[in-house]
Amino acid sequence: MKKLLYITVNSKPEEISTSKKVGREFVIRFLSKNPEYRMEELDLYNEDIPEINHRIFTGRGEPVSGNAYDSLLIGEKKSVKRIIELCDQFLSADTYVIAAPMWSSSFPARLKRYVDCIIINNKTIKIYEHNVKGLLDDKERAMIYIQSSGGVYPKLFNGILNHGVDYFQDIFKFLGVSNFEKILVQGVDDPSVGKDKAIAKAYKDIDSIVKKLSQSSLLHI
Repeated sequence: MKKLLYITVNSKPEEISTSKKVGREFVIRFLSKNPEYRMEELDLYNEDIPEINHRIFTGRGEPVSGNAYDSLLIGEKKSVKRIIELCDQFLSADTYVIAAPMWSSSFPARLKRYVDCIIINNKTIKIYEHNVKGLLDDKERAMIYIQSSGGVYPKLFNGILNHGVDYFQDIFKFLGVSNFEKILVQGVDDPSVGKDKAIAKAYKDIDSIVKKLSQSSLLHI
């Protein structure tokens, strides 16, 4: 059985969150076409996502262990255990779906905090003396980034304004996931587009991407 990890990052309930609404529709359609998958869901606004600090990490590479762990306060030990738990959950997935709003040309801070928790030496990366290598190329994986935004941003300005999309494409490629897809739900607050039209376009994009992924040998090996 393969696993889809569905990650949302919005404090709004799903019925009023555009990113969550589109994200839910994506996983429903994807799972209907790929019955060999089961889904795990992670709502970053309703989960414990620890903040990285120097006491619980050795440098920046990995959580402390041994005597260093034993000397931690109870709350710090809880954070270490939670970080390892989040990383192991992330590692076990074959397909990732992240649904997030665009905030300040980027994404909510809790999503960056989560990324900091799952990039760990000897788990998702390997730190060598002169370089760092991602370890997610151990099997075929795919990543779908769903971003909602109030405005419409032409492709010409994507590199300037869509920092969230660029960041996740770059970070997942670095980790070893080359199969990256994006769904941009743009113009939610733009009078010339509006929420309904933006979501309708996104649903068409969902069908195209689900068809592409479902036909790809990458997801069925």
